[in-house]
Amino acid sequence: MQISAYQQEQHEAISLATTHLDTLAPDRIETLKTAFHEYLMFRDEVDAFLNTYFASTCTQKCFQSSLSACCSREGIITFFADIVINTLLSTSDERKLLLTALQKPNAGPKCVYLGPQGCLWRIKPIVCQMFLCDAAMERIFSDHPLAESAWNVLKNREKQFTWPDKKILFDDLEAFFINAGYSSSLMYLHNSPGLLLVKKRAGL
Repeated sequence: MQISAYQQEQHEAISLATTHLDTLAPDRIETLKTAFHEYLMFRDEVDAFLNTYFASTCTQKCFQSSLSACCSREGIITFFADIVINTLLSTSDERKLLLTALQKPNAGPKCVYLGPQGCLWRIKPIVCQMFLCDAAMERIFSDHPLAESAWNVLKNREKQFTWPDKKILFDDLEAFFINAGYSSSLMYLHNSPGLLLVKKRAGL
């Protein structure tokens, strides 16, 4: 059994990001990290929210029982910016772990990045981070009404980094690599007809 087109696409994007980032001087690396400092603060807030309200429910009812649509095989969307951020913040061993997983055929029902201890990413893709199934939301929000309002605020804040109706981090990170001569099919902010239309309508 061979690796899938999905795995090959992911492998190429991670390798591409690693190749370019490894050529950058330390001060350029620090400039990039500074650019997504606010995004990481947002991710910390999301982590805190999920740990407070959803960790127990999602782990016991979904992950351990394998009933959830979370972490389904080839079901996650990774933006190129996800890969850049994760690569910058990962150790060499953590990068190799992802690439090794992608080089092994994945015949099971779960995501290729899902290991025995959970996700192999240090900073997992934003689509994964912001996914909550309907059953979990119905259960938690019925018991904690204020949590639903807090979650809606977080969902809106997510768009500040990912939705290109204005200047955003995810678009800037793609452009940084494009300007250096690199291209990836995961650069959705520059490839997706729908997202390009959003940018056009916003005058970007």
